[in-house]
This record gives sequence, structure tokens and C-alpha cells, in this order.
Amino acid sequence: MITYQHLGECPRRFLALTGLTPVEFRDLLPAFERAYLELYPVRLTLQGQPRLRAVGAGRHSRLDSSADKLLLLLVYLKTYPLQAVLGELFGLSTTRANYWLQRLLPVLQKALDSLGVLPEREGQRGACPARQAKESKKLIIDATERRRQRPKNPEKQVLHYSGKRKTHTDKNVLVVNASSRRVLYLGTTHAGSRHEKKIVDQEPIAFPPDVTLYKDAGFQGYEPPVARTCQAKKKDEALSAHGAGQAAQSEVGPNPRPRRTCRGRSQEKSDREGHVPQHQREHV
Repeated sequence: MITYQHLGECPRRFLALTGLTPVEFRDLLPAFERAYLELYPVRLTLQGQPRLRAVGAGRHSRLDSSADKLLLLLVYLKTYPLQAVLGELFGLSTTRANYWLQRLLPVLQKALDSLGVLPEREGQRGACPARQAKESKKLIIDATERRRQRPKNPEKQVLHYSGKRKTHTDKNVLVVNASSRRVLYLGTTHAGSRHEKKIVDQEPIAFPPDVTLYKDAGFQGYEPPVARTCQAKKKDEALSAHGAGQAAQSEVGPNPRPRRTCRGRSQEKSDREGHVPQHQREHV
């Protein structure tokens, strides 16, 4: 059975199972506790009814502490196991594991929102100047694709098939701060075959006017009203061809090496004749 007291002694395992270091977990825990009390006040029972007995009466839950509740939620979000497996890890039945997930997911979302680390979901608030005041002026826009189950409908199969990933995917557009690496904007989910440029044209994103936006070839032609946009370019074909031509030339010097040529049919014939015995060469 996994508990915070036991897992907190192994920082590497803690990071692998939750995605957070023990220090980051302890920073998130107070906000999680406050959000839990706001959504589920002490004066109410777990079913939302007015409490008749004092707090702590009755049978105690296996997830008695707030740290264990947060740990269960982070392990589920990081590793995404079956709920039966999650119940075995934390000593719960499958039904209770499902119950706690449904109960704790809104708490975590409220806690992250109170800390100001949730990404914006609306395009016009995607890069709010108030949130950018203390961060770098360099932003990165990109799209992320994640695999999904192959649809049974042939039309949906074509719609979700990504030629880049060679599989069926869902796609989201992200805006990330280059220095803090914080996700500022998370767009809506689209089919994997949808092009990034068409997504941002349909759902325009507001940027502060004094930022520098970095993008890749998927956003070619996308020029929002910002200070500057930077896009990586492919190597010049003329330069690459010139370099290849120089490499094909033979070396010049006192003892130049002969240029390598393809073996012709006459050379192959002479090689074959060289291996023919002397007494058979006349017949050949």
C-alpha cells in the first residue's frame, strides 16, 4: 500500500509516480487543503448532508490525510492506471477509487487555479498582460499530438489520422513561456489531421504587443500583432548543393587521390576474366 509517509522518503520514486518533487508537493498541499475545505465544508457529510455528529466520528477512511488524497490523485494523473490497479495500490476497492477520483479532481483544479498556474482556455485571454508582467517576453507556440484509440467509423478514421505521426491522434495548440516553461494557453482539442495554421486562424489568440513569438513550420504565415516573430528555416538548397559539389571534387596536391568512379561493365568483365584459369582463357 502506497502512503505519503512511505513514498516521501524516496525522492526519485516520488517524482516518477507523481511528476512532482517532494518540495513541489509540499508547496501544493496547503492550496489543496484550502480548496478541499471550500468545496466540502466540515459542517457537511461526504454526501452533502448536515453533520449530526462531531468531526472524526464513525469509521475512518484509508485516505485520512490530505497528503494521501493528493498523492492518489497525482499518481492517477501521472501514470493513468486502471482504477482496479489504483485501488490495489492504495488499499481501496475499485468503487471507492472511482469515488475519490470524482471527488478530488475538482479540488485539484481549484487549487491550481488559486495558485495561478492553470493555463487559459480562451484565446482572447491566452496571454494576459497581468500574468506576463514578471515573466520573459519570449513565447513559444506549438501543437502537441497524443495518440487515441482508432475510431470504428471510417470517416472519423480519416479525420483523426495524422500523416506526421502515422497514427490516429488528437491535437492541441499550446503557448509556453520560454523562460519559466509555464503553459500560458491550452487550446481546444482538434482532430489529428487538422493543420496548426487553420486552428489558430479559427481560434485567434491574443498576445501582448511587446513579446517575441517563436514558431515552427506548422505556423508558417501566422503573423499575430506582436513585436517580432521568429521561425526556423530549412538549410538553403543552393548552399547544400554547392557543398555537395565541393565534396565530390578530387583532392589537389602533390599526391592527389584518384576520384572514385562507378564500376563499369567493361571493368567487371576484365575482373571476371582475371579469375578464369589460364588454360580456359583462350576459349573465353
